Amino acid sequence: MVTALVLVIAALAGASDTPMPFSQISSGQAQSRALDLSQDGSRQVVVDREAGQYLGHVSTLLLEDGKTILAVYPKGHGQGQIILKRSEDGGKTWSDRLPVPENWSTSRETPTIHRVLDPKTGKKRLILWSGLYPARLASSEDDGKTWTPLQKVGDWGGIVVMGFVERLRNGDYLAMFHDDGRFFTQGGKATGTFTLYQTLSKDGGLTWGTPEVVWSGSDIHLCEPGVVRSPDGKRLAVLLRENRRVKHSHVIFSDDEGATWSKPREVAAELTGDRHTAKYAPDGRLVVSFRDMAPDSPTYGDWVAWVGGFEDIEKGKPGQYRVRLMDNKDGSDCAYPGVEVLPDGTFVCTTYGHWTAGEPPYIVSVRFTLSELDRLASGR
Repeated sequence: MVTALVLVIAALAGASDTPMPFSQISSGQAQSRALDLSQDGSRQVVVDREAGQYLGHVSTLLLEDGKTILAVYPKGHGQGQIILKRSEDGGKTWSDRLPVPENWSTSRETPTIHRVLDPKTGKKRLILWSGLYPARLASSEDDGKTWTPLQKVGDWGGIVVMGFVERLRNGDYLAMFHDDGRFFTQGGKATGTFTLYQTLSKDGGLTWGTPEVVWSGSDIHLCEPGVVRSPDGKRLAVLLRENRRVKHSHVIFSDDEGATWSKPREVAAELTGDRHTAKYAPDGRLVVSFRDMAPDSPTYGDWVAWVGGFEDIEKGKPGQYRVRLMDNKDGSDCAYPGVEVLPDGTFVCTTYGHWTAGEPPYIVSVRFTLSELDRLASGR
């Protein structure tokens, strides 16, 4: 049994130009528990591993049967052949690499996979994005058994297309991504400014409108948006990586289904990291998986999960737990995560990382329930 550690950590950064590190936190501030599952091999399932080959940046999707999970990831760092695998037992075992269209080998960036519904017919489909310029899209009408080739969506592109795809209350889909000037247009160049864009689909994800600017800035570099909807469904929160590393991660809110967004503000140190992916547990608590990039954090550069409530994000509170899922052995190159919740409340979190010292990254799932974390925290 892994012993729970108690860390005292800050709720928010101060007014300084640099984020408050874990090592400078006053014991008079809010407390959060830090748990460590990284040494518990019984929770870990190897999804894919190839000697000498970098496997990275995974995206997952749980189908409506509650047990079939699809995983897509590049054979390389971001760019490279898109690999597709399938689990039919909730992530306990995985298929061999499955056949995909030939031009998936031309993918230039991290693939992401999403479920969408046609607003007119109610037909279910899957879409898969591949970014940089031009952004391209593939789709499946049979739950991932067969796919179209990647096809150009418009005269635009970006980085991590898409950070998320969220169904709006009117049946449209909202998607968000970022760019630094290099890939939004053909032949672009880095400008030192990061811009968040959003685009809408009104036909179940097949076509997408011209992206609109949500935020742009150079003093901080906000990127890699990850969305979570409030429990009552009325508010959207988007968690954002801060790539200059001078502030904590940030959050923006919308109370009108993405028509307008609040000014970005910092989140607690506990949520500071990259590529946030969030899902609700059956009891209403949130689990957010990401790469830990909080200054001087004891798990800096590792794959972690945060457990708390939506209101903790709104109020800048530290949440309930911070859990190290896996110990990354090489810098901070890990944790573009997929997060799925099975009907029994089991979380299946899947990502890439340097899990073995001296070897390239490979894909691993970690399984847990919040009741198990509660027992670890209580020492039972």
